[in-house]
Amino acid sequence: MKLGLQLGYWGAQPPTHHAEIVRAADESGFDSIFTAEAWGSDAFTPLAWWGRETSTVRLGTSIVQMSGRSPASIAMHALTLDHLSGGRVVLGMGVSGPQVVEGWYGEPFAKPLARTREVVDIIRQVLRREGPVTNAGPHHPLPYTGEGSVGLGKPLKSITHPLRADIPIWLGAEGPKNVAQTAEIADGWIPIFYTPRSAGMYQDWLDEGFAREGARRTRETFEIAATCHLQVVADADEKQRVVDAMKPVVALYMGGMGAKEANFHNQVFVRMGYESLAAEVQELYLAGKKDQATALVPDELVDDMHIIGTAGEVRERVAQWEETGVTTLMLSLGTPEEVRSIADLLA
Repeated sequence: MKLGLQLGYWGAQPPTHHAEIVRAADESGFDSIFTAEAWGSDAFTPLAWWGRETSTVRLGTSIVQMSGRSPASIAMHALTLDHLSGGRVVLGMGVSGPQVVEGWYGEPFAKPLARTREVVDIIRQVLRREGPVTNAGPHHPLPYTGEGSVGLGKPLKSITHPLRADIPIWLGAEGPKNVAQTAEIADGWIPIFYTPRSAGMYQDWLDEGFAREGARRTRETFEIAATCHLQVVADADEKQRVVDAMKPVVALYMGGMGAKEANFHNQVFVRMGYESLAAEVQELYLAGKKDQATALVPDELVDDMHIIGTAGEVRERVAQWEETGVTTLMLSLGTPEEVRSIADLLA
């Protein structure tokens, strides 16, 4: 199992410590660094910036929101960055949710699985550069001939020859159909809230995708990149403080990252066996009672979602994650010292 550094997306201001932790990850043998986006900073620009400061780590997006750019534009970003970095790009993408897609990007959210399939196909056409790119699908028709068209659209082939004709594409997916499609059409999967305890429920969904005609990968060649916070603590008291500090983030995703009728993150917790808890946390969170919602999050849920413990406990927990099929563990780490110590601990 490889180690990745999850930088995430920016808060109100750009982070001031990423240069040091990225350098530490590159020097300490981490496999990759990943950036994300929500409705503020984008995922590609930091990778271009940090890519110049690194030499070995893969540069991954976890994740790029498909509705924020056309498929051809996403392919152009990936193609360009792959050249600049010497072939280190991993293109992680996801559909996001209706509040962001329709409220931030002004795009329709309907039929996310069909849209994902079209996006992946167009990007792969661009990168293969075997001919002009076309798409007959209803979501991203190329050339466009619909309402408002002047009728002059022409199928085009990328001017720039890709460094790699098959950049790895990983997809963020949560539900059964989306996970199965990811196993069918992608090179890897970026699950959210994947844990050793919940790993079993995904296996049939993945197997369904691998068994489909034309599936790109097998379980042996497919990558699973799971994200968690990892922290070595001295004793139980320090662990409790860390667990308590993580609970507001759990409450946010369980209760506040999406509308009540369409919170896909909430549904992951339901599938994990926390149906009543997820409903109560969501009700409190959407009512503005965030502290009360956070107080309901149990210690054992945080402990399952993250790796927090003494050095020996951390090694045992990491082994448990690896046994479930995780090939890359994306870690949120705060200092260069943490990066180096974790690299040493898990070497």
